[in-house]
Amino acid sequence: MGMHSCLILVPLFNRLDAHDLEKINPLVKHHDYKKGEQIFRPYDQKQLTIIAKGRMKVYQMSGSGREQLLRVVDTGNYEGEMALFGVENDSLFGEALQDTVVCTLDHQDFQKLLLMYPQISINLLETNAEKLSSAQHQAQFLVMDTIETRLASYLLNLAKANDGLTFELPMKMKELAGFLGTTPETLSRKFKLLKDEDVIERKRQSVTLLNPEKLGACFQ
Repeated sequence: MGMHSCLILVPLFNRLDAHDLEKINPLVKHHDYKKGEQIFRPYDQKQLTIIAKGRMKVYQMSGSGREQLLRVVDTGNYEGEMALFGVENDSLFGEALQDTVVCTLDHQDFQKLLLMYPQISINLLETNAEKLSSAQHQAQFLVMDTIETRLASYLLNLAKANDGLTFELPMKMKELAGFLGTTPETLSRKFKLLKDEDVIERKRQSVTLLNPEKLGACFQ
């Protein structure tokens, strides 16, 4: 996989011309991770992480020390755009869900580059002012309009993270409700609705997706 293709995946760079990309290209590093290996953790050096091949889960730890899955980053997607501008990651972990090839771009290298080639920073500012404001997908669940959409997204991500349609909910209902920004009562109702519509099967903490397509249709 050529490094250029890593950069072209990221909205921050994909509108730069070839000349600018050539300058960024040498700064991009490749890393291979085995399934289960940690790709990044809080307070690591600030860097952009691009998934060139494979799949990574991004999670944080709850107060009680439980893992809270935030999202699954597939091939061609990335995490940590804001790190390039010096924003510290204070809570997120990234872990390879399968053998994964990652491209990274380090904040300090990137800063040096911008000092050497001010035109690149001007290009980035011009083309990405709107994108940056929407790129903070930290609170992506809360941006989604409805609890249905949030719950659907969460269940589909859990299935991806577990590589199968049956998985355990990693949190108790009360914690999960808080995480998805709703009440335990509302969450129970939504689960019951999905069960009644034969979209999921649920036995306590264990969930099976019977109809992932219907769940995915929540986003249409």
